[in-house]
Amino acid sequence: MKLPGLIDVHVHMREPGATHKEDWESGTAAALAGGFTAVLAMPNTQPPITDGASLVAALASARRRARCDFAQYLGAGPHNFAMPVSLAKQSAGLKMYLDQTYGPLRLDDISTWMKHVYNWPADLPIVAHAEGRTMAAAILLSALYDRPLHLAHVSTREEILVVRAAKEKGLKVTCEVTPHHLFLSSQDLPALGEGKGEVRPRLAAPADRAALWENLAVVDCFATDHAPHTLTEKDGPNPPPGFPGLETALPLLLDAVHQGLLSMEDLAARLSTNPRRIFKLPEQPGTWIEVQPGERWEIHAANAYTRCGWTPFEGWQVRGRLKRVALRGRIVFEDGEVKALPGYGNDLRHPAYPNRCKDLVEPGSPPAAAGRT
Repeated sequence: MKLPGLIDVHVHMREPGATHKEDWESGTAAALAGGFTAVLAMPNTQPPITDGASLVAALASARRRARCDFAQYLGAGPHNFAMPVSLAKQSAGLKMYLDQTYGPLRLDDISTWMKHVYNWPADLPIVAHAEGRTMAAAILLSALYDRPLHLAHVSTREEILVVRAAKEKGLKVTCEVTPHHLFLSSQDLPALGEGKGEVRPRLAAPADRAALWENLAVVDCFATDHAPHTLTEKDGPNPPPGFPGLETALPLLLDAVHQGLLSMEDLAARLSTNPRRIFKLPEQPGTWIEVQPGERWEIHAANAYTRCGWTPFEGWQVRGRLKRVALRGRIVFEDGEVKALPGYGNDLRHPAYPNRCKDLVEPGSPPAAAGRT
């Protein structure tokens, strides 16, 4: 069965500053192995992406290393609320960290939030890491300034109900939910262990997890929040928050389709159609994925491309498997093997997209039109 190429609007590539966890090369290999033909990268790197110089450097690294298409967020800091429109248009959007997060970009001053929301171009996306009451405050500001707001990783019953109410009032609010909040809860923490269970937002109660499924109609996107850290770090005395997710999202969701929890159309809408619409992304010509619904297999980190070397879903049996991926007319993943070479990925915000194409695939990789069904 064919589906459109998947888009992950929330990933952490860890480049610059923490490439022992992940970089553009390994992270986009993991993306293709998970069916994602485009990723939007978060700005809380070391140093963070907050100005023209850091954005240019990040995009240069991505153009050299990325195997799938990409865009890079700018981070909202305490002093960069007057970024020029030309810089904003080169980015995936503005990311505002309003609650606990990994890195130095958290904003506690509401007056700074106001400046960012007011000054950011009204036709470009704002994404907020905001939880509970902070999320309600972010929705208020977006309404006051008539700006579209995308809420990252909604995880609790109270949050999804607030999003539902905002949408019912016609506010310009969209949201995403991660697979780990859909498939895990606080009940899984003993099995995961203290370090491996660290994530933000935290794994919520089973009732919160159930509420996400019950309000799936309110959820616009599934996004992985792929946040890789090594096993050494996760098992250390101060484990950083975050789970890898690029290679497990699709099989988990295909398994949910097999169980009747959602339809294949629901999956395609939240992993392709809606992300493209919300973030105003260009069409990727000649791009699709092929899946085998119902094929049973077991998730193991040893078979993954991500550099971090572990998964919270180790040993899970799932039904539904990715077989191949085509990106801009070339087969870039097939039967477990990533064929796209570093540099094949294109910048989705580049004015010339998709014409900056390179023929960077493994020797002998067939064109996507070569009789594939």
